[in-house]
Amino acid sequence: MLKEFYSKYSTKVADARRVVNHPLTYAEKVLFAHLFNSNELGVFKRGVDYVDFRPDRVAMQDATAQMALLQFMNAGKNKVAVPASVHCDHLIRADVGVEKDLPEAMRANKEVYDFLRSVSTKYHIGFWEPGAGIIHQVVFENYAFPGGMMVGTDSHTPNAGGLGMMAVGVGGADAVDVLTGQPWELRMPELIGVKLTGRLKGWATPKDVILEILGILTVKGGTNSILEYFGDGLDSMSATGKATICNMGAELGATCSIFPFDRNADEYLCRTDREDVARMARENRAELCADDEVYADPEKYYDKIIELDLSTIEPHLNGPFTPDAATRVSQMKSKMDKFPPVVEVALVGSCTNSSYQDLCRAASVARQAIEKHIPVKTQLIINPGSEQIRYTARRDGILDVFEQIGAVIMTNACGPCIGQWNRHTDDNERCNSIVTSFNRNFRRRADGNPNTYAFIGSPELTIALAIAGRLDFNPVTDSLMNTEGQWVRLDEPKGYDFPLKGFEVKDKGFIAPGGENHIQVVIDPESTRLQRLQPFDAWNGKDYIDMPLLIKTAGKCTTDHISMAGPWLRYRGHLQNISDNLLMGAVNAFNGRANMVYNQLTGAYEAVSAVAKQYKAQKLSSIVVAEDNYGEGSSREHAAMEPRFLNVRVILAKSFARIHETNLKKQGMLALTFANKNDYKKVSEQDKISVLGLTGLAPGSKLKVILNHPDGTKEEFMAEHTYNQTQIEWFKHGSALNFLKR
Repeated sequence: MLKEFYSKYSTKVADARRVVNHPLTYAEKVLFAHLFNSNELGVFKRGVDYVDFRPDRVAMQDATAQMALLQFMNAGKNKVAVPASVHCDHLIRADVGVEKDLPEAMRANKEVYDFLRSVSTKYHIGFWEPGAGIIHQVVFENYAFPGGMMVGTDSHTPNAGGLGMMAVGVGGADAVDVLTGQPWELRMPELIGVKLTGRLKGWATPKDVILEILGILTVKGGTNSILEYFGDGLDSMSATGKATICNMGAELGATCSIFPFDRNADEYLCRTDREDVARMARENRAELCADDEVYADPEKYYDKIIELDLSTIEPHLNGPFTPDAATRVSQMKSKMDKFPPVVEVALVGSCTNSSYQDLCRAASVARQAIEKHIPVKTQLIINPGSEQIRYTARRDGILDVFEQIGAVIMTNACGPCIGQWNRHTDDNERCNSIVTSFNRNFRRRADGNPNTYAFIGSPELTIALAIAGRLDFNPVTDSLMNTEGQWVRLDEPKGYDFPLKGFEVKDKGFIAPGGENHIQVVIDPESTRLQRLQPFDAWNGKDYIDMPLLIKTAGKCTTDHISMAGPWLRYRGHLQNISDNLLMGAVNAFNGRANMVYNQLTGAYEAVSAVAKQYKAQKLSSIVVAEDNYGEGSSREHAAMEPRFLNVRVILAKSFARIHETNLKKQGMLALTFANKNDYKKVSEQDKISVLGLTGLAPGSKLKVILNHPDGTKEEFMAEHTYNQTQIEWFKHGSALNFLKR
């Protein structure tokens, strides 16, 4: 696949440049080189036109792979159309340490792992076993390549952009399109150019670059956009550092982020035994970056420009509750009246920061606690990114350093970052603060406690705050008292981009795709973990009349709020069971409470899923009303499938996050936005809501929404949508998969 790709890549870029008749950004080159039909090459309107693409590969993590592969099994194919991989990283609990946690995960999740392994073997999919590592770190080490395009059933798939790959997080239905050889549809993204100059210094890291950008753009500032990085500041930044930046671009709502191919990417490929890929990339070097004219006059070619001098970047601590609450560590002292000041737990890992370089630099800080006799105040948890990193870090003594200051080494998996943390605490409702090197810090996400104030920083800063035990400690300026009564300072972090003795691993935990089509995939009808999917019903051709309001959500409503992770991950392959968590984290706008909504059938307040089930039993469709950026966060399509399963027909929001809006469309839902956002205020708790004009649904059309208030009065307003003609067919047929099969 790679040889064929690189043999044609530069020619495809040249053809695109000739047709559009202007210099190209790097993102445009990759997009044009992956058009599903090269005959459709033309000038596409950014942010408006939908375009069909042909990605090179698909990656799926175990929590989302279940639903994706259940859908693929219904597509009637005998093998996947592109290289694909499944990674078992989400279902492993972080409890007491890898020695006990991994065997327990193998026992508790055996049914799911056996299912994923058998489906992978049957349909020619590579399988990464439990403990092999976190999907995005493993993809970066083994699959990411400059100029390529991939989709992944996880929102942090853009991590691969650190090696110059266009990697996009999608729902399982989108992945099925690619796996079955169908066009993958994407709205042509707008382009945000990010010019980096200067050089990071002191405690500042690539993590701090993206944390600062989050403060600038916010969690919805990158929606339907690609962030393309350029400038002389890239020269001094490692490939894994760039991956960290691309990874957290997902928190901007960005389609993806991408860096050009350079000597750092070249070296990373060679150090991870992919010299042949590096050689082919070198031969295409001129087209693995933007054209010179673009760099000379970027304002002419990007829709927006952000410029950062890396030498001015300071260590950041973003949070709590949202990753765009950006705060420089130097400013934390002025905010300490707002947060619990003591850091109770520090956690290093996640797909964002678990590379060898991350662990090496973090260990240089941890080592100082030993050498300078500084007592460590905080519980410390470490999750290596892959078995290759873990094995090499153990060989080089890095993990030993962490253990000497009391750290617990967890499995090479997502663990606490995805809510798989069995936190040992006296009270899981108590107000407290934690610091992580993760990417998200939504309320309840890490430990299920709504009163845990989670902050995001670099691994180096996370270790420093573990040693100090306080949020307001600034390692740049502050001193700590050691056990000998002396005030001492922590030196700047130091570390190697690559292990001096090279990477080493005994067993990566990989089963290569085999293609044994005779294998029968068995799903026990009585299973509580897995359930075969039944097609959703098609639209009946009528307007939606008098739908009871299920919930009007207030404030942030992420996919964590819509379909919680943590203990609910065990039901990701069983739509009926996981639907019990529908919107249980969302805040009801009428009473300020979570999972407590008015039941129009009984007049009582009940859990959201319980009310939805009763409406469904009475053959009543229902509607959800929400505020801005509804569905922010994960790519989990369960957040779209659950309401669909429980007969919610419409989500009416002020705006949507990109992945979630697509997931809703794929599952036959009607995703609408207020033409006037102030109309959100008109919706009352006991309203019955009608949506009119569906028989005339067309691209660009508007629909009429009528609120039937309980006092007999009515109000009406207009709603908008972004459906194109194909997506309208998905809606009419009941889902994209229904349409594909017919």
